[in-house]
Amino acid sequence: MLVDRGYLFAFEGIDGAGKSSCLKELGDRLIALGYPVVLLREPTNGIYGKRIREILTQGRDGVSPEEELALFINDRKENVEQNISPALNDKKIVLIDRYYYSTAAYQGALGFDPKKICLDNEKFAPRPDRVFLFKAPIELCLERIGKNRSGGPDAFEKQDYLSKVQAVFDQFAGDHFCRIDSSHPFEQVISKLVEELKEFFPNLNGI
Repeated sequence: MLVDRGYLFAFEGIDGAGKSSCLKELGDRLIALGYPVVLLREPTNGIYGKRIREILTQGRDGVSPEEELALFINDRKENVEQNISPALNDKKIVLIDRYYYSTAAYQGALGFDPKKICLDNEKFAPRPDRVFLFKAPIELCLERIGKNRSGGPDAFEKQDYLSKVQAVFDQFAGDHFCRIDSSHPFEQVISKLVEELKEFFPNLNGI
């Protein structure tokens, strides 16, 4: 199934909001219909992404907020150069699990300016065609994490911190944002996503 150009869709929200599960399901359905889909995530499995994942599991342990932010920026630059831009140039549909809005939200909760983070990222990172902002009650998100992840919540997933992160996500505004109430049943959320994608792919049937 050919598309007229490359498309970039970002799935954002705190962990446990359901974005990763929905991205995979939507990606699988698009691929089954023959659409050229690339599934990505951040942090990546690159050198900077692996260091971020160490922080996620082990805690910040002396890593300053500035150093942490730099890791995210460098990881994204590498991802844009090696994965995102090539896929868009090849007229593929890129679904990415977290992007620079997550950096703005999580680092913004530590005191950085979220708007500046977005502007700095947009100097090198393509702006998504649509950003799906997933939101569910924080208690529900933490409950889902506890059920679905063997290690439980990571270093970024404390309730008071997540409340601050969610507050930053709530501030994002613009025509390219779509808010998804992910406290609804899974299939209902998927149906909402499919309807949103029909704006870009009117012939999206049978999904």
